[in-house]
Amino acid sequence: MSAPYRNIACLVARDEAFESVIAEGTRLFLFGAERLDIVHVAPEPLWLTMGPYGPLPSPQSLYREAQEWLRVKAAPIVGARPIILSGHAPVAAREYAESAGVDLIVAAAHRGRVKRAMLGSFASAIAYSAPCPVLLVHPPPVEDDTPDVDESPETAIV
Repeated sequence: MSAPYRNIACLVARDEAFESVIAEGTRLFLFGAERLDIVHVAPEPLWLTMGPYGPLPSPQSLYREAQEWLRVKAAPIVGARPIILSGHAPVAAREYAESAGVDLIVAAAHRGRVKRAMLGSFASAIAYSAPCPVLLVHPPPVEDDTPDVDESPETAIV
């Protein structure tokens, strides 16, 4: 039996969902996929150089920091390739998936209603614009945190 997906991309951020996304992507990769990419979009460049408490980091230092973080996180995953992107996260991720021939995207869906309303939803943007199937996973529930009504521990394929 051949692997259901040849090229898997795990879209990750520096948050509590990282481990859930990696675990699911790695599990699917072990079915015999050819490639597992751990993809992170570095923070967008800041237009300001000074904040209320002093200088802000340069875009180059933010990018280098993100690159190093991803390299360290991807190192223990045998066969995984760390891929760092820049730009608007949903657009950069979609363009990468198209150009790299990704067969499946694994990403997190974990923001509550208020955060989605204020910041938008990366998961929604990816789910609607991806050139391939998208598997959305939730991080394990946090005991101290009260989840929104729409959050659940299930996995959904879009």
